[in-house]
Amino acid sequence: MSPLATYGYAPKPADIDPDATPQFSPIIARTETWHQPVCPSAYDCVRLVVPRSGSAILLSEFGEKPVKPGDVVLLGSNVLCGSDPEGHFTTTTVYLDTDYLVDQIFWQYAGVLQDRLDAQGFAETVYSEPAQILRVGEQRTGMMMPWLDELVALTIAGDYTSTFHRMQALWFSIVDVVAPYIRISPVRRTPTQRATTRPTLPRDRRFAPLRAEAAQVRDAMRADIAESWTLPRLAAMVHLSPKHLCRIFTETFGKTPLAYLTMLRVEEMARLLRETDLTVAEAGRQVGWRSRSRASDAFVQCIGVTPRRYRAMRSTYPRHQDQPTS
Repeated sequence: MSPLATYGYAPKPADIDPDATPQFSPIIARTETWHQPVCPSAYDCVRLVVPRSGSAILLSEFGEKPVKPGDVVLLGSNVLCGSDPEGHFTTTTVYLDTDYLVDQIFWQYAGVLQDRLDAQGFAETVYSEPAQILRVGEQRTGMMMPWLDELVALTIAGDYTSTFHRMQALWFSIVDVVAPYIRISPVRRTPTQRATTRPTLPRDRRFAPLRAEAAQVRDAMRADIAESWTLPRLAAMVHLSPKHLCRIFTETFGKTPLAYLTMLRVEEMARLLRETDLTVAEAGRQVGWRSRSRASDAFVQCIGVTPRRYRAMRSTYPRHQDQPTS
């Protein structure tokens, strides 16, 4: 199995045929089997994971929980998640562009929303849990298997334009089964409820930043995650006020610059715990945290387990050098 499949990466047509012209598709589905643990990773799309056979322990913001056939895993964009298969674990994953989902929410609630821009804020309020395990039951998930198989076949073929209506029908059938089990928040707690630790993506984003300034700040933090970045310093880099930078960065990536930096640091800290003998404190310092407790708290928040518990699983994680970036 290729590293791309190992890490749950959703290939685009260009991945399947190097000479193919990339074709945008808001829906991609793949069926994969894992025999080794999958390192925690985050993607800029929503993922719906349907276990088909075997079982695994998932690690994410919901903690460390078992999943098996009959469960459905819903992961928001920019949410870290890893898994530890118990023998083998076969899943079908549907990768969904967030713009596409926000448009659906707008039409679903068109009677109470003014426009599509209003739909983004509404979605952030209602769907406030970015990582959920839905106990749907084997009978209901069994209903979805033929639809999932056909969706996988259509998205591998890559001709999204001509199969648009059929893919729509398949996705709507799948989400119709799952939607009653998704936990929602009927009351908005704060205006920035998901902007700090509950990441999502805004309308009109097609897996690329909306603003050049946001991209520049993101690239600077990725290039040196251990740097003591502050919001005023990042804002000065792109000649914006801290408030203005925070707004456009959150609109682009669904979280504040410093929350995004936390996610990058946790990803790198997880790699160090897997691949080196550094202590938790040393790994935390290497990614930019001076306090061991701060590093541990951030790790638990993003991965769902303590660094010590995660390290205990280290020997079973494969050491691929070409893991795709999220």
